[in-house]
Amino acid sequence: MKIGNPYGTHRVIEPKGVLPQPAYKIDNTMEIYDNEILIDVKTLNIDSASFTQIREQAKGDIEEIKRIMMSIVAERGKHQNPVTGSGGMLIGTVEEIGPALEGKTDLKVGDRIATLVSLSLTPLRIDEILEVRPEIDQVDIKGKAILFESGIYAKIPEDLPENLVLSVLDVAGAPAQTAKLVKPGDTVVVLGGTGKSGMLCLYEAKKRAGITGKVICVGSRDETIARVKAINLADEYIKADATDAVGLMEKVKELTDGKMADIVINTVNIPNTEMSSILCTRDGGLVYFFSMATSFTKAALGAEGVGKDVTMLIGNGYTKGHAEISLQIMRESKELRQLFERLYA
Repeated sequence: MKIGNPYGTHRVIEPKGVLPQPAYKIDNTMEIYDNEILIDVKTLNIDSASFTQIREQAKGDIEEIKRIMMSIVAERGKHQNPVTGSGGMLIGTVEEIGPALEGKTDLKVGDRIATLVSLSLTPLRIDEILEVRPEIDQVDIKGKAILFESGIYAKIPEDLPENLVLSVLDVAGAPAQTAKLVKPGDTVVVLGGTGKSGMLCLYEAKKRAGITGKVICVGSRDETIARVKAINLADEYIKADATDAVGLMEKVKELTDGKMADIVINTVNIPNTEMSSILCTRDGGLVYFFSMATSFTKAALGAEGVGKDVTMLIGNGYTKGHAEISLQIMRESKELRQLFERLYA
């Protein structure tokens, strides 16, 4: 059996010398190396920014969405959207475990798992796309995938529906980072607060900011704002275009008596929302860009251009305990779980 590198560099075809995520093409043959795990894939949960772009490119046509996805994997050996650069994650069943992992993993053949590393670095083979669920960014397939030695995962818990777990774990980094960042008394603005990751961030922000804090949800549609309002995820609600930086700033200014937000969390899945996040943040405050549509250049130069001294964090999809924190929300909040099951499971 071939010997593998813990980070999967042995799979990189082009260009040589880089890690699998930034690589253009990786080897997706499914004969495992000694330190890899073979997964029989059931469902892909495509990153929201990526699926939105693919759906728009396909003009909503399901067969064209399938064709685009198949062509991405055929060309790259992984599902890495060439426009957004992002991927998603998957659930499946462990089929084979390399001998070098003996004693290093708690997995066994037959375990159902969700991978917590991006599809943009995961060797993937799609044999057939069975169903596309565009309303929740999920795609059922027949196929296989490889998890590297360094790859993180979560076993599917028995007390939660599988598709619900997949939906939550796809964005687990966002609420877990929110839990770390928000302190009692903070004013927090969540852009994209009516979306999947946004609602989880609202829940954690309200929990951590407490009764002395203020959590503001920004959404673009009356229908989705009403949905979030019905389960009391925020203290204030703003309907706005997240790309209208000055317009949104004025609305946040009004709700905060000119003080602006201590923390702004951006979970929007479209481009050009960097300046809205920055202008809504007080000097010395913090912006957390979880959105995969974020441009580092626009954020960095934009903040400089308006003289804003803010700390900006790029959303890391992983933080310690993120799977447990996010799934616990589903156990704590009956209302949010029911909404997620209706929308995403």
